[in-house]
Amino acid sequence: MTERPLGRSGLVVSRLGLGLAAIGRPAYINLGRARDLPAARTPEALYRQTAGLLDAARAAGVRYLDVARSYGRAEEFLARWLAERGVPPRALTIGSKWGYRYTAGWTLDAAVHEQKELSLARFEAQLAESRAHLGPYLDLYQIHSATAESRCLDDAALLRALVAGRREGAYRAVGLTLSGPSSACTLELALAARVDGERVFDAVQATFNCLEPSLAGPLARAHDAGVGVIAKEVFANGRLTDANTLVGDTSLVRGLRAAAAARCCSIDQLALAFVLVHPFVDMALSGAVTTAQLASHTGALAVTLDDDTRALLAAMAEPPEQYWATRARLPWH
Repeated sequence: MTERPLGRSGLVVSRLGLGLAAIGRPAYINLGRARDLPAARTPEALYRQTAGLLDAARAAGVRYLDVARSYGRAEEFLARWLAERGVPPRALTIGSKWGYRYTAGWTLDAAVHEQKELSLARFEAQLAESRAHLGPYLDLYQIHSATAESRCLDDAALLRALVAGRREGAYRAVGLTLSGPSSACTLELALAARVDGERVFDAVQATFNCLEPSLAGPLARAHDAGVGVIAKEVFANGRLTDANTLVGDTSLVRGLRAAAAARCCSIDQLALAFVLVHPFVDMALSGAVTTAQLASHTGALAVTLDDDTRALLAAMAEPPEQYWATRARLPWH
């Protein structure tokens, strides 16, 4: 698997990374989880599946791993795996996030699964928690789902603390993840953020797929400015896979299957190939929870798209408001 610099951050990433959002906790919004995870979703059962997945990812050349404070026990699982396998710091690039707190208590039917707060106090508290698990392995630390509306990018004390953490070696790079239809505005604010003339953000992690490609222009400009670009939700939480049984997506899935068959690949490989063909994407995140899914995703690196297929996939794009409204309706299961 090829590797490339993550912007000017000094970090190196593989073209495909692995995110643990869907396997570090018993409930999540991805489609198809009932068939992918054990019926008894105990912490030990999910750790065993996580460890097997991480072993397969490492063997396949995946060199970037993505976790967050709100992903249940994802940081804990990753730290345990690193220790058990004797993986030294810098052998992999590891990113985590702060801002959301996991509140479900390892249950499937919690009323609230995570609670968001993008304050200086939350950053300081969760950085201490992330460092307790990951210590010298923590390379990229990101604001989780920054938005213009949250005003976190106007918080001078918070921005100063983010930069101070990088200067002091708590992590090597600062990033933010984007969410929602106002992401372009948020990215613009992030690119302008400075502390004593020093750029605050080294990388941005954004939703980008053939249903929601609206950030293509802003992400390309960010990349040209030296900011690393990580594509997340490249499968639209399962809508761009064969797990999609949503009634409203029947024609979408039919079209994807026909296009994939013409390219002799699977739907998920087609979706991932669409993302990776964009030159501003340094890395795309796989949200695989089984080794079979991961193998399919790595296989997408060999899929090439002709102009007609790219145009066909681009034509599937939804208005951002529609895309995000659909995502908001996906149940935790």
